Amino acid sequence: MFNHLLVLDIVGAAVRRIDLDGTVSTVVADTGSAPDGIVSDPTTDRIYWTLMGRPRRGESQGTGDGADFTERNGGLRSARVDGTDVTTVVADGDITTGKQLAIADGFLYWGDREGGRVSRSRLDGSDLTDLVVTKRDPVTGLVAIDDQCVGVAVDAAAGLLYWTQKGPSKGDAGRIFRAGIDIPDGETAESRTDIETLWSGLPEPIDLWIDTASDTLFWTDRGAAPRGNTLNSAQVPAPGTTARTPTILADGFAEAIGLAVDSDAGIAYVTALDGTVRAVPTRSDAPAQRVVAQVPGSAFAGIVGVAS
Repeated sequence: MFNHLLVLDIVGAAVRRIDLDGTVSTVVADTGSAPDGIVSDPTTDRIYWTLMGRPRRGESQGTGDGADFTERNGGLRSARVDGTDVTTVVADGDITTGKQLAIADGFLYWGDREGGRVSRSRLDGSDLTDLVVTKRDPVTGLVAIDDQCVGVAVDAAAGLLYWTQKGPSKGDAGRIFRAGIDIPDGETAESRTDIETLWSGLPEPIDLWIDTASDTLFWTDRGAAPRGNTLNSAQVPAPGTTARTPTILADGFAEAIGLAVDSDAGIAYVTALDGTVRAVPTRSDAPAQRVVAQVPGSAFAGIVGVAS
């Protein structure tokens, strides 16, 4: 079970520790520009986070949809869990817009939104590889908003990769995809043929979490009510079968983003851009929904639960 949470504050460019009683402190005071996805590795006693980088225009920290993150200056950082020894794992400019981050079997996996790809590297940044690369406009060279990759989850035992493409803001064009972690022989990240669309027509899906024990996928959605600004869950469909209609577990978020599920406790922790962290029960015997913390002036993105 989680002992505390680590949350990325985009406005403060910081890693905040949030105890389950709501106490807030700062672990890393300078993450780099616009941090978004975070994971913890108990085997190395380190945390890792992605950076969206500096926008060309719009809000300076990129919390709104007006910011232009097409400049390729995102990266990936790491630190000890106490915030010391901040290091660069993937150099600024090797990622366009780093979004949700996942960790599995000694690899880091992340969505690159304006880069239109899902990528991975080893924990030291080596073996940087694109696993999925979406289409680019032949005239502008940019990735269409429908093809921007955001959330990512990994089922390493099954060899499967899941990701979201959120589509336009409040556009009801979001999708969730699945493919093998490894690119099929003779194919490339751009041409692979094993990609399945599991859900389409979603308001604006953002971050993912997979509970492999129950084959349940959870995700946040930033889209318009009533289906948007929600926490959702659904059974992962078997290959070749139709995905079930998602269940809305909670709604009313102020731009829901980050997600960490404590399967042992039956609680999902969800962040939002209004600086809140909310605890939502994922099963009937779990505690009632509550706001764990609210920090005015902050904008929370990625979140990870730490067990000790």
